[in-house]
Amino acid sequence: MDFLPALPDHEALDCRLPARQTVPVVVASPHSGSLYPADFLEQAVVPLSALRRAEDAFVDELFAAAPALGMPFLAARFPRSYVDANREPYELDPGMFEGPLPRPLNHRTTRVAAGLGMIPRVAASGEAIYRGRVPAETIEYRLESCWRPYHQTLSQLVENTYSSFGGALLIDAHSMPSSVSGFGSRDREQRVDIVLGDNHGEACAPEFVATAERWFRARGLRVVRNQPYAGGFTTQRYGRPALARHTLQIEINRALYMDEARHERLPVAGVFAQLITGLLEEMGRQALETLLPRPLAAE
Repeated sequence: MDFLPALPDHEALDCRLPARQTVPVVVASPHSGSLYPADFLEQAVVPLSALRRAEDAFVDELFAAAPALGMPFLAARFPRSYVDANREPYELDPGMFEGPLPRPLNHRTTRVAAGLGMIPRVAASGEAIYRGRVPAETIEYRLESCWRPYHQTLSQLVENTYSSFGGALLIDAHSMPSSVSGFGSRDREQRVDIVLGDNHGEACAPEFVATAERWFRARGLRVVRNQPYAGGFTTQRYGRPALARHTLQIEINRALYMDEARHERLPVAGVFAQLITGLLEEMGRQALETLLPRPLAAE
């Protein structure tokens, strides 16, 4: 089905539409961006390599087949350490900023306490990103230039899909460090390869989680649900199963496709991308079966 009206282009986004949308699925990658503004790098006291460890590196490439499969695809070009699109807009640490704050902030969350608000305070290593306090006007600037365009576009993609098909499944694509929860590549039997997050059953129909879990397990991957990642702002905002709007977060262990220390693709990255393409095809079939209205049986 065609998209009308056309989505606006924006320098902060990589939005790829299929020639014709054939399945009620949208794919999004909020954390794979790697375009670092020069003024941000000047403010940072940690090296670029430390900032890049927060990226869901190459996830946009793993899911790049989505448009060819009839699914719209959206990725942030801005890096997660600059703006985290998987946070509430004002989920921020007020102690980071100098000057009048724009509104009461949602600062009493575990993510803010860890330094990982919409504008992160710390890098993936836990080191402070900034030399001193950040001007308070930075909040609205980054919201307007990055966060809002991302979510305005994503909302439109989901609503267009819903209007065309009567339902929508959003696949929120992420990656996780191999060291998460002590699951490292040296202990293959204990390593978690995939974490499926449905906000503990609140964000999508169980059929979708089960389909993804079966797909990955059939290919020898170890899958868990909601631990340690149940989903962030995206699953909470867009996952409304009662309204036929579903969101499934997929976290992929980076050791499966990249050298985390060198920040480089492994030789098997292309093969793993083909696996993800197969998953998308399977999720598209499940979405058609689950979401499309069924004709009434003849009496």
